[in-house]
Amino acid sequence: MSAPITIPEIVVVNTTATTKEQVTKELAKLLKKSGRLKSVSKYLKAVAAREEHFPTGIEGGIAIPHAQSDYVLVPSVCVATTKAGIDFGADDGPSTLIFLIAAPASGEGAHLEILGSLARKVMDEEFCDHLRAQTDPAQIAEILTREVQN
Repeated sequence: MSAPITIPEIVVVNTTATTKEQVTKELAKLLKKSGRLKSVSKYLKAVAAREEHFPTGIEGGIAIPHAQSDYVLVPSVCVATTKAGIDFGADDGPSTLIFLIAAPASGEGAHLEILGSLARKVMDEEFCDHLRAQTDPAQIAEILTREVQN
């Protein structure tokens, strides 16, 4: 079996970040620290480039910034929750649940699978509310890996 896409070490409950740049950097640093990413700055460039072309905030207080990069070692979904919300360009306002998807550049299939599976799950308000209610990163990691990684 492949590595879990989300581990407690890449989950931030109640981030203090206030901008999309701050929160993606915070999550990317956790990816590097946990051995899933080779370069924070180079990966963040890919995320920023993606974000410029198409904002990743979606309705319901969700943001799914993502990028494929040669610097990603393990396909991962980082999570940050915030009560204040962070602007990711969604029509209905700030995002309170942020999922940063990191996928290796060579793994087009994995990237699209994770993105598709996550996008389907976040359409379920109960699923999102359940994640937002969690205070333990291990719980969030377990739920996400179980529900999104098939």
